[in-house]
Amino acid sequence: MEMNTCKNCNEPINGNYCSNCGQPAKLRRIDRHYIISEIGDFLFANKGLIYTIKRVLISPGESVRRFITEDRYRFVKPITFLIITSLIYTILSHFFFIEAKDFYFQQQPKVEVPTATLFVQWMIDYHGYASIIIGFFVAFWVKLFFRKSGYNLFEIFILLCFISGISALFASVVVILQGILHVRIIFFSGLISIIYYAWAIGQFFNRKKAVSYIKAFVSCLLAYFIFGISVGIITAFIDLVIKQQ
Repeated sequence: MEMNTCKNCNEPINGNYCSNCGQPAKLRRIDRHYIISEIGDFLFANKGLIYTIKRVLISPGESVRRFITEDRYRFVKPITFLIITSLIYTILSHFFFIEAKDFYFQQQPKVEVPTATLFVQWMIDYHGYASIIIGFFVAFWVKLFFRKSGYNLFEIFILLCFISGISALFASVVVILQGILHVRIIFFSGLISIIYYAWAIGQFFNRKKAVSYIKAFVSCLLAYFIFGISVGIITAFIDLVIKQQ
């Protein structure tokens, strides 16, 4: 009798699945039913986008702690989650014609810096990449303020990927409201995000202590402040070089 071997790891298979890696002995044929099943599993099953959104939205601290220390099966992977939610935001911002000028408190800033405007537009168009960059700024300050927690920088970054994903969905809702109501409110999405960041981070470390939320809020403010200064210096330098040419 011919022994089947796993096409993934070359181990012998005695049943329907490989005992070493879990690969099925016979792969299901890709057809219409397979595609529909995959989409349904991704959106609605225990390991699905809807499940991840619901859990991280309602109880971000507990949910991300479970992902880090106990159960990584039920949730969409954090970076994948961030990319998907950022893509939703980017598509909606293009559909409703959101531009860099919409993020100014005044319709036209007193001093317009062309490179800074381009950078803001880049953050709109590539929200996922921008969130990852900002995430490292926030992670540094969170790690500094919660250095006795036992979590390393990368685990904190995973927390921030989930939080940033929900923040992208908040921004998406604001974009839809602005598009429907024709009222410029998109800059409020940043305020909503900071409040959610502080609440989620504080809950992650110690939801029973007010100081956790205070430290989380200060961490976010410092991170965005340093990030803003860095962007300002870089864009001002680029504009200076361009003008001198």
